[in-house]
Amino acid sequence: MTVSLIAAHSANRVLATDGRIPWHLPADAAHFRRCSEGKCLLVGRRTYEQMQGWFRPGQTPVVVTRDDALAVRGGHSVRSVESGLLLAAQSGTDECMIIGGGEIYAAALPCAGVLILTLVHTTLAGDVFFPVLDPNEWQETWSHHHPADASHAFAFTIRRLVRS
Repeated sequence: MTVSLIAAHSANRVLATDGRIPWHLPADAAHFRRCSEGKCLLVGRRTYEQMQGWFRPGQTPVVVTRDDALAVRGGHSVRSVESGLLLAAQSGTDECMIIGGGEIYAAALPCAGVLILTLVHTTLAGDVFFPVLDPNEWQETWSHHHPADASHAFAFTIRRLVRS
């Protein structure tokens, strides 16, 4: 099973500010939907709650939480990233995508073989950050730049990296 992290972060690695994504990038949101279609999605509880309405049929949310009573519609709750990855592997899925937040990315990064990262070309204040990557561990295999325009306040570049 491939473990992939998919995230959008600013030039200073900001993922969120006050529990919210600090940009609106429709083309990146569409890219996220395409990449995560039909996948097992490992996510932290706060991010899961903020993403209500994002999940589609065929996606299986696996929520990392300390709340054993959390009901996850169409998915599962687990106590750790390791438990979530084990559950995904046992389900027979070919790919488990890690979709946030910051603590979940940091915990899952050592297990990841693929990173799908959107670099938002701005620097912002924030309180949730993407982990620092060792550039010697990753090789870019694809990238696509999207300029700022009427629908996108910031330019961004989507990159696919694989562990070297």
